[in-house]
Amino acid sequence: MPKRQKKPAKFKFLPFSRQQKKLMNWWRPVVTASENDFVIADGAIRSGKTIAMIIGFLVWSQEMFQGQSFILAGKTMGALKKNVIRPMMQILEAWGWGYEYIRSGTDARLEVGSNTYYLYGANTEASQDALQGLTAAGAYLDEAALFPQSFIDQAIGRCSVDGWKVWMNCNPEGPHHYIREEFLLPEKQKEKRVYHLHFMMTDNLSLSKERREAYERSWSHGSVFYKRFVLGLWVAADGLIYQQFADHTKDYLITDKWLEENEIMYATIGVDFGGTKSAHSFTLTGFTRGYKQVIVLDEYYCKKRLNPKQLQDDFIDFVKRAQMKYKVYEAYCDSAEQTLISGLEMACAQVHVGIDIKNAIKGPINDRIAFYNSLIAQHRWKIMEHCTHVIDAFEQAVYDEKKKNMDVRLDDGLMNVDSLDSTEYSTESIQDEILYIAA
Repeated sequence: MPKRQKKPAKFKFLPFSRQQKKLMNWWRPVVTASENDFVIADGAIRSGKTIAMIIGFLVWSQEMFQGQSFILAGKTMGALKKNVIRPMMQILEAWGWGYEYIRSGTDARLEVGSNTYYLYGANTEASQDALQGLTAAGAYLDEAALFPQSFIDQAIGRCSVDGWKVWMNCNPEGPHHYIREEFLLPEKQKEKRVYHLHFMMTDNLSLSKERREAYERSWSHGSVFYKRFVLGLWVAADGLIYQQFADHTKDYLITDKWLEENEIMYATIGVDFGGTKSAHSFTLTGFTRGYKQVIVLDEYYCKKRLNPKQLQDDFIDFVKRAQMKYKVYEAYCDSAEQTLISGLEMACAQVHVGIDIKNAIKGPINDRIAFYNSLIAQHRWKIMEHCTHVIDAFEQAVYDEKKKNMDVRLDDGLMNVDSLDSTEYSTESIQDEILYIAA
C-alpha cells in the first residue's frame, strides 16, 4: 500500500503584493494576460513568487478543468516536496479542500477533487523519460532554471489538453540560459505567448525589512550571487569565484587564540579521494553554537600516490588528532570511491576509532559555491592560518573561461579543487540550516 502523509498545519495567509496578485490571477479569462500559454516568474530569492504561483496554479487547475492530469516538477523530488507540496497541502487545509497525497512509488501524486497532480524530480537528462506517455492539462515547474532543457521541452510537449498552460518560476542564471533565450527575450515572449513577471524581495509583504536586509547581506555587493539572488538579474559568472575572500584573505584567518575565545560545538570531516592528477584531501570543519561561525580547523593534503593502507593510516591519524580536541562523529566522503570508503570503515573499526563514515551528498557545485560566498559575505567563515591548501584553493578558484555562461568551476588538473571538494563535503549536509541564520 502506498504511504500517505499526515495532514500538515493550515497555511497562514498574509497580505499579498500587487505582483503576487498578478501571478495568482493572470489566467482568468477577463484578464488580457490570459491569452498567453506560459507564465514565468523570475527574480530575487524570498520574493513571494512561489506561494503566489502555488495558489494561482491550484485555483486555475481546479476552476478550469475536471478529471485531468497535471505535472508538478522540482529540481529533485525532495526539493519539490519541501518547496511546493508541503505549502500546497497547507493551503488546501486552510481552504478546506479535500485531497489525498500518495507520496511514494512510481506514481507519486496529489489528488485534489477530480484532478491528479503527478510529481517529478528533474535533476538529470534521463528525468524526461518519466513524462513520456502522459497527457496533461498543465505543468508547474519549480526552480525551472535548474532543470535540463530536455525535461522542460518534454513537459511542454505533454501539455496537449485544450486550454493548457505552463507555469514556471526560477531565480536567474547566466544571460545565455535556455529559459532566458527561448522564453524571456522580447521577440520570444511574443512568439511563444509568454507572460513574464519579475519579482523583487519588496514584492513579498510578509518579509520584514530586517529579514530582507539580512538576505541582502548574504552576498557581497557586485558579486554574481548578489546580482542574481538579490537584484534578480540574468548575469554571467566569470573570474575569481570567491572574490571577497581573495581580496581580504587575512580578515578570515585565525589562530589558536581565537579558538580559546570561541567554543566549537562540534566538527565534521570532509574527504575527497585523489586520482591520477588529483590529491587526497581531508578537511575538518567546526561550528560554533547556533552555527554563527563555520571554521576550517585542520586539513590534510597529499598529492603523491598512496596505497589503500597508507591512506587508511593517514585518515585514522587525522581523525584521532581531531577527536583529541573536538567532538567529531561524522566524515563525509566522495561517494564515487566506495571501495576506499569501505577500507576506511574497516580500518577505523579495527583500531576502535569511532566515526560514522557517510557518502557525501555531492549536490550541484554551484549550490556549494553560493553557500560559501554567502558565509564569506557575512564574515561567518574562518580558517586556521596553518590550513594553507584550503586558503590557496579558495583564493585561486576561478570559473572556466572556455565555458563562459555555464558557471563551470575550472578543474584542469592544476587547480586545487580537491581542498574545495573536501571542505564543501564537510558542510554540505547542514548548509541549508546554516545559510540564512543572521550573523
